[in-house]
Amino acid sequence: MITTQLVAAAEGEDLNPLIPHVAEIVLSAVVFLLLLFLIKKFVVPGFEKAYAARTAAIEGGIEEAQAAQKEAQAALEKYNAQLAEARHEAAGIREEAKEQGAQILAEMRAQAQAEAERITSAAHAQVEAERAQVVAQLKSEVGTLATDLASRIVGEALTDDARSARTVERFIAELEESAN
Repeated sequence: MITTQLVAAAEGEDLNPLIPHVAEIVLSAVVFLLLLFLIKKFVVPGFEKAYAARTAAIEGGIEEAQAAQKEAQAALEKYNAQLAEARHEAAGIREEAKEQGAQILAEMRAQAQAEAERITSAAHAQVEAERAQVVAQLKSEVGTLATDLASRIVGEALTDDARSARTVERFIAELEESAN
């Protein structure tokens, strides 16, 4: 075996099949460097342009998102301010409505009280007038009855109206005093 290796080494042949020839290594290195140069010259700039465009788009999107967020925040603050103002205005309107309601209620009570007093006084006046009328009518009837009764007792007619009226009035006054 050793002899075959020596003979093969003397002849210039490599016995290890895993180690390539020097010419193949050099040619592979040249092709690799050429391929590396072509990739660097043509492919990498395209990737860099795409990367730069994508980065710019992302940064622009971030800036737009931040601007939109600022606008949304401003709109939210404006909305909250309007909402607070509307709530304040609604509270004012409610208070004003309560005050007006209380005022209307007080006016209605005052009108109702005045109407009740007017009706009561009218009723008292009517009752007083009717009482006076009834009293006058009763005095007249009592006077007539008393005169008739006195005429029957005495046995003669008491035709003097003025005298009988005075007698009846004195009698009624005595009755009223005894009733009180």
